[in-house]
Amino acid sequence: MSDYLSSLLTAMATKRSVFVSYHHDNDQFYYDQLAAVCDQACQFIRDASLREAIDSDDTDYLSRAIREGYITGSSCTIVLCGSETWKRKHVDWEIKATLGKKHGLVGVNLPTNPLTITGKYTVPDRLHDNIQSGYAIWTDWVTFTSSIAKLKEIVESAIARPSLLIQNGRDLMARNLS
Repeated sequence: MSDYLSSLLTAMATKRSVFVSYHHDNDQFYYDQLAAVCDQACQFIRDASLREAIDSDDTDYLSRAIREGYITGSSCTIVLCGSETWKRKHVDWEIKATLGKKHGLVGVNLPTNPLTITGKYTVPDRLHDNIQSGYAIWTDWVTFTSSIAKLKEIVESAIARPSLLIQNGRDLMARNLS
């Protein structure tokens, strides 16, 4: 067995800590479903809406709180992409913090995210940059939740991506777009 395959199998046996970023008002149902499926595969960092957990408008403070209280301790962030996710500043900030720590990044297209007129799905810009660069993995809800093995495979693949592909130069979103 190759060293790569051996290390991948060992990693897949590990219960990874992941952070899930999503639009709480619209996509809580999918988070709850993922938490039920993921219990055997992953350890979720926490289920807390940043706007409730951190009462501040100080961008520097919020960025540090996201890094230290939510992203630190995880190895991958899963972004659940529904119809309004791209409009949420905290989702952008969570993605930025994830990339700053060089953690894995997975975008999961939810059934609630319709195709645009150009035949594309709407995702947060920073996530899109990293899907295009090859750093982030883009998958759909059905594939991602089809089995524990598939979910773990996708998370491990995201963690193994080379950090030189990271695109994190955008300014932070200053406000929600809706």
